[in-house]
Amino acid sequence: MEIMLDGKTIAITRSKDDASEFIDLAKQNNAVSIPLPTIELVSKGEKIVDEFLESIEKYDPDYSVFMSSKAVKLLFDTAKQIGKLEKLQLSVANTTVMSVGPKTTIALENAGIKVNHQPTTYSSIGVGEEFTRIHAVGKKVIVPRSGASTPFLKELLNKIGIDVLEIHLYDVCAFRDTTQWNGFRELFSQNKVNGIVFTSASSVRGFFEIMSKDYDSETLLTNLKRMSVVSIGPFTAIELKKFDIKNTVAEVHTVAGAFDAMKNSLTIV
Repeated sequence: MEIMLDGKTIAITRSKDDASEFIDLAKQNNAVSIPLPTIELVSKGEKIVDEFLESIEKYDPDYSVFMSSKAVKLLFDTAKQIGKLEKLQLSVANTTVMSVGPKTTIALENAGIKVNHQPTTYSSIGVGEEFTRIHAVGKKVIVPRSGASTPFLKELLNKIGIDVLEIHLYDVCAFRDTTQWNGFRELFSQNKVNGIVFTSASSVRGFFEIMSKDYDSETLLTNLKRMSVVSIGPFTAIELKKFDIKNTVAEVHTVAGAFDAMKNSLTIV
């Protein structure tokens, strides 16, 4: 008989729109889900398209690597708005395209881009492993991504012998309208939240910035330590450790993988 979560309440550091998969999984397992929008993207505007196109022209990369569906959507949606979608599609299509994982692959395909490579591990480490597998030493790679990203991927690929140019499309800040957090705050204060899934290092920082406005650090940490905490991947786990929060890292670095880790954590007798 399948183990269910029997009304347990679990939060995820994503907006309701971005947490639809998690919400569905929670319903299927008789759990209550709370989406928490912790971060918002601050685009650098229309100039990101020209910067990217100029970079491809000057740098002449062999590969384009996309590390998130948000980066894909922002870049291609902006290009569409300013009438440069076809030019962007052609520029990217002239490179070999790698996607970090299935969600990013779908976003690229929806933007009219064929994905040539997707690692089996959906993370920076997986991207490094894939480049090692295909013997890309001496090649050039362009990576459009967040300005809040860590330098890990660039450093990793440099060690492999690959030249990397990162283009920052947007910055990240803590979510400003926190009225959506009111229900969570109430349950959190009563220790009625059973678990929380953190989906990025930025979401960890956003969570603590938002919650520290209403809770002193001791109360915040004490309440968090009473619940199951799951990180979607290793960089999220490292960020949580900076706040002294013990967490379980999802084996598969996806929302479904993080949900499985949370389910295992909450159903261990």
